[in-house]
Formats: sequence, C-alpha cells, structure tokens
Amino acid sequence: MMTNTNWGLIGHTWAVNLLRGAMERGELSHAYLFTGPPNVGKRTLALALAQALFCESDAPPCGVCRGCRLVASGNHPDLHCVAPETSSGWLGIDQVRDLGRQVSLTPSLGRYRVAILDDFERATAAAANALLKTLEEPPGYVVLVLLAPDADALLPTIVSRCQVVPFRGLPAAQVEAALVEWWHVEPERAALLARLCGGRLGWAVQAALDPAPLQFRAQQLEELERLLGASLVKRFSAAAEMARTPETVQETLDVWCGWWRDVMIVAGGADIPLNNPDMTERLQWCAQAVGVERAAAVVQAIRDAGEQIRRNVNLRLALEVLVAFDLPRVP
Repeated sequence: MMTNTNWGLIGHTWAVNLLRGAMERGELSHAYLFTGPPNVGKRTLALALAQALFCESDAPPCGVCRGCRLVASGNHPDLHCVAPETSSGWLGIDQVRDLGRQVSLTPSLGRYRVAILDDFERATAAAANALLKTLEEPPGYVVLVLLAPDADALLPTIVSRCQVVPFRGLPAAQVEAALVEWWHVEPERAALLARLCGGRLGWAVQAALDPAPLQFRAQQLEELERLLGASLVKRFSAAAEMARTPETVQETLDVWCGWWRDVMIVAGGADIPLNNPDMTERLQWCAQAVGVERAAAVVQAIRDAGEQIRRNVNLRLALEVLVAFDLPRVP
C-alpha cells in the first residue's frame, strides 16, 4: 500500500524509526512489549518488523521478496504467532511451552525466529511464568514481540525483560486523510469515523468496510441511555448480562468513556472536537442534566473499571459497581 520508508504503516513513525535504527546498529532487543489500545497498530508493526528481519532485499522490508510474502500470507516457518484460543479465553501454559520448543530450533530460512504473542494480558500466571525462561535466556536469533493494552496489566518480571514501545492514537486528521486516500471513503463519512475511532485506524478501517462496529456503538449508547433512567434492580441485571460476554466488555467501556468525555466537554463549554459529533443534541441534554464535575467523575469511574478488569478483578463485580453506583441517575 505504501513505500517502505515507514514500513507500510500510517503513523507511528517514531516507533518504526526506533526499530529500524536498532536493526541498522545491530542492537535489536530480544524482546519488545508493544502497548496500546486494540486496533491502534501494534500487530501491524509487529508483522512489519518480522518482514524487515526476514526480507531478502537491501532496503527491508521490500514487501515483494519471498520472506516478505511469506509473512504477509502467514506461512513463514520462522514466524510464530500465539494468541488466546478464543476471544474470551486465556493464553495457556501449553501454548507458551510449545512456543518455547519452536523458538529453540535454529531458523529455517534466515537469521531469526520471530514470535508475536497477541493479547498477552490474557496469559495465565502459569503461562507468563513459563515465558520468563525464554526471556531470561533467549537464543541469539530469537525476537519476541508481546502485545498488550498496557504494561501494568503484565507481571513486572515480564515487563522488565522487554523494551516497551507505547502506541498512542493517531490524530483524527491523519486518520481521516488515510481513509480517503487509501480506502476511498467518502470525505464526510471519513471525518465521522476519524472522530469515532479514538485514534485507532484499524477500527476506522473496519467500520468503513463493515457496518458491525457502528451498529455495536449505537446499541451500547442506547443501552447507556436506558440505564441512566433504570432502577437499581435493572442496573444489576444489566451488569450481569454484560458479564456474560466478556469479549465485548472493553469495547463497550470504550464507547461509554468516549460518550462521557463528550458530555464533560459540552457541560464545560470547552472548544474541543467531540468524539461523537453526530449526537450533539443528546450530549447537550445529558450535559445539562449531569454537569461537568459529575461527567468527569463518570469518565474516571469507567477508566478505573477497565483497569480493574484488565487486572483480572471479578468481571461481574466490577461491572455491578460501575453500572449500579457510578452511573448517574437521569430522569
């Protein structure tokens, strides 16, 4: 899609330069931890790093050589991708032990073996401890890339053995321009998606190609509005229902947090672009009913709930506290 000056990525130039410089100096770390929200570009860069390491050209990654094409197709024998076996499951010790055996073998085609561990915040304690041996005594040809929302969600002993590369959301203008230029999204729709995505280009692209993300957003905002006028009993029931689908909880909290952030902005009269510009009237209604201080408290409560859930606090309990007590009542 793009030239290799930024390894095919849109944005995150500083991270690309960090890795490229380490490769050129021969100072590549044996383990990296890429942190940031889902769909922000962590896995894209991890795969680009693998292509750069396996590339056969003088200007890696070229994207067209055998090594690059094998990575793109998911068939490179020296690339190992490990993730929880289900969207709501855990990354287990047997998966990590099997990975350890695979990376202990010398590379098949090139100089490296690369392992990408998706959603490592969902590794069991036993799996995380099993990975420590590989992190402590890695073969010289192994590069591990762990992906997680933030470093605090992992064992300190894991984090201390990795070079942390924190990802931040892209500016809305950059997302909007990319959607128009590379995915040919109509400008008005691109502008809306760029505001809704919170800097996550992957989410914006998915929403441009598939109606499901926007439908999910609409459903969660409708549920939030219903909860504001619901009784305590109905709120507890809603929290229990949310806990039955843990794979969607974080995305729901992200939608809610963006909404309350906008309520806070509207209530405070700040001249800051909204994340939900298509719902201005509903935001104004909520801002008038709640006020800036209460809205700010809800934003913090949602963030705290998300952090607790990432730290494996009881999911239903965290949601009950948030839904039943932290959300304000609005008649």
